[in-house]
Amino acid sequence: MTLLSVRNMKTDIGQYAVLNGVSFDVPEGGVFVLLGRNGAGKTTTLRSIMGLWQPSPGSVHFQGQDISGLATADIARLGIAFVPENMGIFGGLTVEENLILATAKGKFDQTRLRRIFDLFPALEQFWSKQAWSLSGGQKQMLSVARAIIEPRALILIDEPTKGLAPSIVAAMGEAFREIAQNATILLVEQNFNFARNLSRDMAVIDDGRVVHSGTMADFAADTDLQGQLLGLSA
Repeated sequence: MTLLSVRNMKTDIGQYAVLNGVSFDVPEGGVFVLLGRNGAGKTTTLRSIMGLWQPSPGSVHFQGQDISGLATADIARLGIAFVPENMGIFGGLTVEENLILATAKGKFDQTRLRRIFDLFPALEQFWSKQAWSLSGGQKQMLSVARAIIEPRALILIDEPTKGLAPSIVAAMGEAFREIAQNATILLVEQNFNFARNLSRDMAVIDDGRVVHSGTMADFAADTDLQGQLLGLSA
């Protein structure tokens, strides 16, 4: 079943045409990865889905509903969360306060909170610490936790492993596997090894267009195609 459908998405930022007709479908469940070289348009695709940039023309359908042109807050209320590359946390607030702000009613579902602590034990340990004092990996954990503190059908995550130590990257991968059992993740990622071990389906964006889509298993087996589209060496 298709959860998210993007069709002919064209997004201009100032005088620059960043997306030139992006189209792909995200099936419900698991992890879908958007791959591509730097500057290909991956981040702009996520931001356009989330309503932070307005694509024109083009359409975005979520659970069969056209969400093109909706405000970001309205898109979030429909069940989509966004973890931006810059993490989007509030450094002057504590871990607890950051998570409270991400709830709809200003209070926690204790079952979900316990699940977050199981995924990211450091957040429980540093519950009363201001977010600025956390390590880079802990800040990324907090950013993801803000996205899942409420039930979400779709979570958009942009470059979550960038600059993180290998041990943190491995822990993040395990957390994403757990999260994807109850929600769909649309992931933008430069770390191909991380992406291929997580995802079932994928697409490659180049120069603002989708130039390949299919299963990750097939793409991971084709080193020539990886070299052609991503510049990866065998």
